[in-house]
Amino acid sequence: MTPKKKTKGTLIVLSGPSGAGKSTVTAELLSERDDIYFSVSFTTRKPRVGEADGVNYHFVSKEEFEGMIERGELLEYAQYVENYYGTSLKVIEEHLNAGTDVLLEIEVQGAATVKQKCPEAVLIFVMPPSFEELSRRLHGRATDDEAVIQGRLERALEEYRQIPLYDYLVINDSVPNATQEIMSILVAEGCRVKQRLPMFQTGAN
Repeated sequence: MTPKKKTKGTLIVLSGPSGAGKSTVTAELLSERDDIYFSVSFTTRKPRVGEADGVNYHFVSKEEFEGMIERGELLEYAQYVENYYGTSLKVIEEHLNAGTDVLLEIEVQGAATVKQKCPEAVLIFVMPPSFEELSRRLHGRATDDEAVIQGRLERALEEYRQIPLYDYLVINDSVPNATQEIMSILVAEGCRVKQRLPMFQTGAN
């Protein structure tokens, strides 16, 4: 379902703990809504197997990233496990001003910064149906040792404490259900008076 054209795009921030299924839900959402621009973040971490520059992330050096910070080119940035992650301000503004919804998949630290700079942003927290399920998913990946998994679980508890700062909470019990909930949120946001009224006021006497 494609919503009607808006005067200004909606900035959507998707957060959640590692193992919540954010990337899978995001991919499903983008396959259903081809009118959403997914903002590819910049990072200083090394690419993982199967990742491509400009698709998963824009991979840059620490020096390049810190230069972007100094020039004020980032909407938000955060440091996670000794690596920088950030979002280009210019690219976001261009798409929002063109009436295109923009989706950011970022950490809770970055989400808080975005909300301060862009109060109209819609923050959505994605989480599994239980903490036990989160643990099961992380163990099921079979890509990290137990110490790393425990670290991710401890961080998840910290992230859960930030949920009250978000506008919506989506329980990812299944990808189709979670995706449908997010699509419903976006339809509702697009129906707000501030989004639709300007279209009728244009050219009014």
